[in-house]
Amino acid sequence: MKFVDEAIIKVLAGDGGNGCISFRREKFIPFGGPDGGDGGGGGSVWLIADEGLNTLIDFRHQRSFKAQRGQNGMGSQMYGKGGDDTVIRVPVGTVVTNVDTDETIGDLTVHGQRLLVALGGKGGLGNIHFKSSVNRAPRKSTPGTPGEVRELQLELKLLADVGLLGFPNAGKSTFIRAVSAATPRVADYPFTTLHPNLGVVSLGTDQSFVIADIPGLIEGAADGAGLGIQFLRHLARTSLLLHLVDVAPLDGADVPEQVRAIEQELSKFDAELLDRPRWLVLNKADVLPEEERQAVAEDIVKRLGWTQPWFLVSAIARENTMEVCQQVQRFFQAQRAEHIGRTEMHPGDVRMRGEDGPA
Repeated sequence: MKFVDEAIIKVLAGDGGNGCISFRREKFIPFGGPDGGDGGGGGSVWLIADEGLNTLIDFRHQRSFKAQRGQNGMGSQMYGKGGDDTVIRVPVGTVVTNVDTDETIGDLTVHGQRLLVALGGKGGLGNIHFKSSVNRAPRKSTPGTPGEVRELQLELKLLADVGLLGFPNAGKSTFIRAVSAATPRVADYPFTTLHPNLGVVSLGTDQSFVIADIPGLIEGAADGAGLGIQFLRHLARTSLLLHLVDVAPLDGADVPEQVRAIEQELSKFDAELLDRPRWLVLNKADVLPEEERQAVAEDIVKRLGWTQPWFLVSAIARENTMEVCQQVQRFFQAQRAEHIGRTEMHPGDVRMRGEDGPA
């Protein structure tokens, strides 16, 4: 299935039904008075997050969604029936933006979460509401109000814990194959990954995380070159980035320069991504003689001035790949422990006030 992560749709809520002008007409009851009922409210348009969907491709075929109009009021004080709501299913991780105002309406991050995107109109008032001591037979009613009409941009941001980034052919797809059950396309030429892939890495009971592989970046990606820049949004929700590089490129490219080029593209797209924890994974160690591998890796790390964790692996041979995953799992366990520690602080805790407490 083609991966689609952006779509623009139009939503039209239902108009409210009109109020009714009617008078009671019964034998032996002269001057029965007004009895026109109110119109029903128009249906609204809702989005609901569905974990069974993983792309926005359905919106390539249907771009307009309309809720039902409210029924008009009727005589004998009968109110019109309200219009049915329209519910649109979208993948979990969809961000909804109003195209006209550029305002973010909501972010659907949990299965079953609902978001109101267009409110139905109110039903009009029947003439029973306009009866008074000076107007016993009002011939007045109000029409229903129109429902909201909006043009929405839907943008899918994958929900992953770890994001893989790097140049094309750095071995990202091979790495995700080695550590999870995901089966992205792998070949010996660049740009074999044309859309993001998700994989679940399981290390045991209650020990798992989700990893995302996006298409490779090239220098100038932020200015429109290559494919990867349009998928960088999928790294926005990740807590950790694994930067994969080919430890010995066949074209003789300088590895530290490749790392710095990716950093520059990240900075152009979103400088916050550079501040996120990012570990260096030197891949394809199998192409080097075993006695030279460590020295080559240490030289690259030294030239980069790299201070965060780094690993030397061979994804295709599955060497040290699980060590990386175990370290990632420890990273998330430490994060959770820190979060629990913060949430267990009491309002009177000196840590909440920035004090040192008793000596």
